[in-house]
Formats: sequence, structure tokens, C-alpha cells
Amino acid sequence: MCLGGGQSDFFNPTVTPWVRLPLQRSLLAHLETIWQEPDEGILEVRGPQRHFTHSKVMAWVAFDRTIKSCQKLGLNIPLERWCEIRERIHEDVCQHGFDPQLNSFVQSYGSKDLDASLLLLPLVGFLPISDPRVAGTVRAIERDLMYGGFVQRYNSQTTDDGLPAGEGAFLACSFWLVDNYVLMGRRKEAEQLLEKLLSLRNEVGLLSEEYYPAEQRLVGNFPQAFSHVAVVNSVLSLSREVGPIDQRAEVPDTPPSAETNEWGALDR
Repeated sequence: MCLGGGQSDFFNPTVTPWVRLPLQRSLLAHLETIWQEPDEGILEVRGPQRHFTHSKVMAWVAFDRTIKSCQKLGLNIPLERWCEIRERIHEDVCQHGFDPQLNSFVQSYGSKDLDASLLLLPLVGFLPISDPRVAGTVRAIERDLMYGGFVQRYNSQTTDDGLPAGEGAFLACSFWLVDNYVLMGRRKEAEQLLEKLLSLRNEVGLLSEEYYPAEQRLVGNFPQAFSHVAVVNSVLSLSREVGPIDQRAEVPDTPPSAETNEWGALDR
């Protein structure tokens, strides 16, 4: 730990990978003991704790990425145990986080509510974009969480978040839908939604946390880094043959065509 510079060696690319491994082991050892506990979720709802589907998926991501990175670097890890936990989390999410009647993943175990964070499942490689459960989830969100052409983070009328019902569309969530469209090959829809989102920027190109279509104004935290990170991901994914969402979702490369689209990328 480089205390004088305020920088952790964990983020220092000059540090030998095995130096970081004790920290990774400690983090996963802790995660192994808590992943089955309820929490407040990525959107930090103020209601009761629950088993949020997205939270479980991110626990899976932690084990998945650590396993893969350590294998790539040739590091000695408890591979069998970590792989078993990764598989157990995956099975748990697919069993308890998916509602066959809705044909969609749900916000939390046992719930009938949707949540825009479910759009991240294919983006982090939890399931392939071709999986019918992913397609069903995207359709359900398009049907029930769209507001003025943008995506709400959840239905505030039915989700107990400790706040009054009614809010704007959460901009980062709308960019996640753009990314899903890209992976699904729905590029025209991805471009149209991205253009619509970019049109919301203020005179210096900044976005807030939410947009309120009824009053046509940006609302919430401003500027919001969450929104701008999502802009970068979506634009790169539309402007490159293999964008960041392709890499995280582990989509195999596809042969390029001779034509490029308006974002400068070769059409797939």
C-alpha cells in the first residue's frame, strides 16, 4: 500500500500480480459468507432489504472475473471451490430470480416487479444475449418500464423504496437498453435511442441522473457520472467492431462487412 501517495497497489499496474492476490482472496472469502444475505441493491432503495437479483449476479461476476484473471496470469487459487461457488450463485439466480409467468427476471427473489438493472445480466456475461430469458426480460422492460421513450429504473408505484411514487426516467438505464439492442443486433433502434438520449444534454454536453418527460427537463443529481460512463460505453459499442459490452459479454468476433454505419463502425 502506497500510503504517501494515497494510492493502493491493487490498482497499480506496475505491481506484480501475485502481490494483489491476498487482497482478492480476502475479498472473495468475505463475499462467500455474505452473498446469500439480502441488501439494498444497486439503486439503494430505502425500503426493506431483499434478495436483489442484480446483487446476486454481481457476486457471480466477482468470482467469475477473479477466476478468469488468475487463470490467465497462472496464479495459484482455490479453483475448485471458487468455481463451485460461482456455479451455485448462477443456479440460485436462475432458479429464484426468474419468473416463468412473466417470462422475465425480476427485481428481487419472489417479487413480480421489474428492475432496469436486469438489463445488465447479458452485459456482464451472466447469460448470453441469445438466451430466451434475456429476450423476455428486455421485452418486459420495454413493455412496463418505458416512460416517454426512456427507461425507468423500476415502477415506483409498486416498489417499496421509502419514497413518494413518481420519478423521472433513469438515464443510465436507458443507455443499458441501447447496449442490449447492440448485442441483439437491433442497431437501428440502438442508434435511435442513443440519439434521443444525447439530445437531452445541456449546452455544455452534460447529463443529469434522470429526465422527466412530462416537464421535458433534466432532474436529479447533476452532473451524474453514472450517466456519462453509460454514454461512453454505448458510443464505443456502436462505433467499434468489438465494443466494451461485447468484451464483457464475451461475444465472439464477427466478420466485418465492407460498409460502415454513421457511427464509424463496420456494420455487423
